[in-house]
Amino acid sequence: MTQDTSNSQTIENSATMSDQDEQPHQFTLLKQRRFLPFFLTQALGALNDNIFKNALVIMIGFRGISALGLDSKLLVTAAAVIFILPFFLFSATVGQFADKFEKSKSIRLIKLAEIGIMLLATIGLYLDNAELLIAVLFLMGVQSTVFGPIKYGLLPQHLKEEELVGGNALVESGTFLAILIGTIIGGAIAGLKVDIPLILSITILAVSVLGYLTSRQIPVTPAVAPELKINWNPVSETYRNLKFLKSNKVVFLAILGISWFWFYGAVFLAQIATYTQYSLAGKESVATLILAVFSLGIGIGSILCEKLSAGRVEIGLVPIGAIGLSLFAIDLYYANPQTGLSAIYDWQSFLDQPGTWRILLDIALIGVFGGIYTVPLYSLVQQRSDEKHLSRVIAGNNILNALFMVVSGLFSMVLLSFDYSIPQLFLITGLINILVAIYVFAKAPEFISRFITWCLINSIYRIKQLNLRAIPKKGGCVIVCNHVSFVDALIIGGYCKRNIKFVMDYKIFKMPIVGKFFSIIGAIPIAPAKENKALMEGAFDKIAEALEAGEMVCIFPEGRLTANGEIGEFKPGIEKIIERTPVPVIPMALKGLWGSWFSRKNGTAMTGLPRKFMSKIELVVGELIPAEQVTRHHLRDRVYSLCEE
Repeated sequence: MTQDTSNSQTIENSATMSDQDEQPHQFTLLKQRRFLPFFLTQALGALNDNIFKNALVIMIGFRGISALGLDSKLLVTAAAVIFILPFFLFSATVGQFADKFEKSKSIRLIKLAEIGIMLLATIGLYLDNAELLIAVLFLMGVQSTVFGPIKYGLLPQHLKEEELVGGNALVESGTFLAILIGTIIGGAIAGLKVDIPLILSITILAVSVLGYLTSRQIPVTPAVAPELKINWNPVSETYRNLKFLKSNKVVFLAILGISWFWFYGAVFLAQIATYTQYSLAGKESVATLILAVFSLGIGIGSILCEKLSAGRVEIGLVPIGAIGLSLFAIDLYYANPQTGLSAIYDWQSFLDQPGTWRILLDIALIGVFGGIYTVPLYSLVQQRSDEKHLSRVIAGNNILNALFMVVSGLFSMVLLSFDYSIPQLFLITGLINILVAIYVFAKAPEFISRFITWCLINSIYRIKQLNLRAIPKKGGCVIVCNHVSFVDALIIGGYCKRNIKFVMDYKIFKMPIVGKFFSIIGAIPIAPAKENKALMEGAFDKIAEALEAGEMVCIFPEGRLTANGEIGEFKPGIEKIIERTPVPVIPMALKGLWGSWFSRKNGTAMTGLPRKFMSKIELVVGELIPAEQVTRHHLRDRVYSLCEE
């Protein structure tokens, strides 16, 4: 395989990336036409869905509406399944539409269809026809199915890579803020004593019309695969989508993680009305409060992601989210395991009951950690999927999401039919979440390695980064850096937005904890020829293979940690690497690490306990050096000058 990116192209790519400190805040996107109209259209769609769904669910749960031969308890769960069933049936087909056709026009057509669906809902409300209202719920699911692949496929076309996390965070938080408002409005309308059909009809029609008007301002978003031939067979296309997902292991596992969250979330959301009535003795207003707190939590968690990830697609946050999802689901059970109560409290009297604030805090934190869990996963899928297949990847994601949500409904119905209580259902779901997290993280250790790195660089050090724009966004290249401590690789990997293969002294891999960590992240062990020639040659083969595949490789040319804080001689290995695979080299310098717990200033690193936290260090990036100018002496001089700046 030959290198497919020239030096000039690589340098051009690098110039488009700005330092973290130079990046605009995520909220500046709300001032730009490439984002704001889409954001409003998405939020208004979520608002309308939840006004109608929550009003319908509360009318079923508290007013005894029945349909399809089911009592109110089972009908609430069935309604959730009916809404998401279209995702499973039609996602594969509509995912092709998203790639084949221009997206802004498609969104306008979807919003026109929403107006028609809301007119049908109005008829159902005035006829008091529960079966027709359930059919409307199904059609709303169809509309959301069509919109999903377009939504997540549109963002990468209008946002820069470094804006993806912030953009996704705004979309998720805006969506759940809309869910919050829709939940409150829907609950308030359902709680009225008179004119429910009139007020609900006017509301949902007005929101759908407003959504269409905002959709008209979305900029043209060209089709990414206009030549695509539509496969109209949903069975074969669904199979093809699911098979295609498995071609990228990390993306597939990210989608499994997302789908599990929808299973988890569907269990909780579908049971809120029943949980409120029979476990909290709450009326309709308490159900609205619970849903509002949960939605607000997810919005807060989504916004926190951008801050915690510093603009990167930081999958190290995913384990944090998974821990919180289990911890607070389990605590929710112990906060209130009661069942079989009668609804007697409105939201104000409910807040006066003992233990109420613990329950609300658990529900809010489930939402917060849910946002922290999902935003990096969605961003990872967008970042690492081929642009021409992204909408179909999202469609595959929606298929799995729908499958997991359908299974969650069946799971809940089975447990409830065996007389498990709603609190017990929440407890079991929280415990299963632990098993799912263990499976995903065992299959993709990158999540855990990034988690460890994130914890390290956000607890022990305060890091200033200079000139990160010099790092190319694509193409094979080599990073060379001075070697000061055992965490040099973690700091570089934590702050570079691309995945890096590190080349490390084979002796490090024999260390009990550090060695295991570098094995997990796929570092390449290397040894001097006099100690293990075969290992050395194998390392050079792996380096060449990675560079030819367009990956980034980092080496520490000194070959060992500095023993005196000074930069040692650079070994000739770097010249051999570039001679075999001519790629540009990025000089880097780490400053401020000498004397830290991880350095050898006192002779032996990592003895005793760390004494200093939040120490100031710097990661300085030099300009790219073309392959033809690379010599070990020149590279050492460049790294030395960066250390002195």
